[in-house]
Amino acid sequence: MKVLLVEDVEKLGFLGDIVEVRDGYARNYLLPQGLAQSAIEDNIKAIAEEKAKRAQERLSERKRMEKACAEVDGAEAVIASKANEQGHLFGSVTEKAIAENLRAQGFMVADEIVKMHGHIKEVGSHEVTVKFAEDLEAKVNVTVVAEGAELNKDNTETQAAEKSENAAEKDHGENSGTVNTDE
Repeated sequence: MKVLLVEDVEKLGFLGDIVEVRDGYARNYLLPQGLAQSAIEDNIKAIAEEKAKRAQERLSERKRMEKACAEVDGAEAVIASKANEQGHLFGSVTEKAIAENLRAQGFMVADEIVKMHGHIKEVGSHEVTVKFAEDLEAKVNVTVVAEGAELNKDNTETQAAEKSENAAEKDHGENSGTVNTDE
């Protein structure tokens, strides 16, 4: 059955497109939901102006996405996360965390366009894809650092210094004090 789309339908077509679909899909979903109409001349003429307007909107949106893609391509996101001494994260770095980091840097990135094969669970440098459209993607370098790495290093140095001071005081206390006069 041929129908005229009155809304953009993902993986099917855009407003004003005449598409061939199965009869059941048209009768049970597209027509009742108001996503399509019968493909007759009157409906085609009525929607022609709206089709041109939407095509212009899609073109400007595409240009905006290309610009954003060019800006984001090669960017670096540094994310601090809690990790053990071997570099394994206690949690993981998700697409949402990366998108938030990129937005904080001023890039226009939505959570759902950051694509990874799996969450990042190791400290280090990782390459992540930001997919603006099917044929438009950018690569971002994500560096994951241990959240308490500097803090732990400072703490161990401080603790070592305190231990050596305590040992010096203890040694000093044993050598001084009362003098043995029995000799």
